Amino acid sequence: SLYSVFTVLFIYFTSISTAQTTDCLHLREQCINAANGCESVWNVIEDVCNISVLGNRCKAEDTIGCNRIIQVLADEYPEFKNCVCTTEDFCSIMTLLGKQCGINKDNISTETKLQWSLSALSKQAYTANRTCLDVNKECVEDEVCNKQLSMYLKVCSVNKKCNMEECQAAIRFFYQNMPFEVAQMMTFCDCIQRDESCHRAKELLHGKPCAVTAVPPPSCLNVIHMCEEDELCRKKYTTFRSKCWRHVTKKCYDDEACLETLIKDDMPCSANADCKAAYISNWGTMLRVECTCQNLPPVERSLCELFHHMLHSKSCFS
Repeated sequence: SLYSVFTVLFIYFTSISTAQTTDCLHLREQCINAANGCESVWNVIEDVCNISVLGNRCKAEDTIGCNRIIQVLADEYPEFKNCVCTTEDFCSIMTLLGKQCGINKDNISTETKLQWSLSALSKQAYTANRTCLDVNKECVEDEVCNKQLSMYLKVCSVNKKCNMEECQAAIRFFYQNMPFEVAQMMTFCDCIQRDESCHRAKELLHGKPCAVTAVPPPSCLNVIHMCEEDELCRKKYTTFRSKCWRHVTKKCYDDEACLETLIKDDMPCSANADCKAAYISNWGTMLRVECTCQNLPPVERSLCELFHHMLHSKSCFS
């Protein structure tokens, strides 16, 4: 198991001299040549990161799983802390495994698209009003969808300590790499009030609680302001506004004083395919974090409720 593997690593690294190098390749070489069981750990890492010894290449299709193991490694063994980075999906793999892991990002998304083209699920036409239990079941029964789903659930699992940023990255990867029809089915599925198993399936598909539940919940004003300070989120929010809420953008753009004058009835939403794609693209960003307008001074409440309506009301798509 992974834990016994990391126990071996721990025993090995506590015996390394204190004159520690931060060169990841050097650490790796020391580990492989130690002849004390450490090599078997690298076999696990190389297996998950899909490194071909013969081709001297790494095809890490499961970048999330690979990065996750490198992250666990660094959490447990600080020697590796400089081998982990967060700037992009492939960063830690490249830092730890060096040139051996010359990944072509385009190849990965092409391979994922190719896998989906063989999936029966992706050939289904989108139908509204699907229950989340049905959609979840269909995904689990579909080999390609199940592989993507289990990768994402491994990171966002409720029975371990939740890392919101990691889970959000996993949910972004999950929704970005599936056909639009499938993403729509998952995003817009729903449940009747008392169907517990359906509600559990919905939470799994929508990243709850890990990717969307902050304690205490932030105000929707804070969510928008935090999003605007983050480059990735800001781009997605700008697209979402222009594709779904054109009237709002046209009338007020970013002017909060102007936005406060709008009421929900004065906000037609386009709800076309471009809008749906922009809404799906918000998954895995702070725009999907559950927010509140309670406890705000009255002067801020109407603007906050307008943002809540834009981000969380399904009225646009129902």
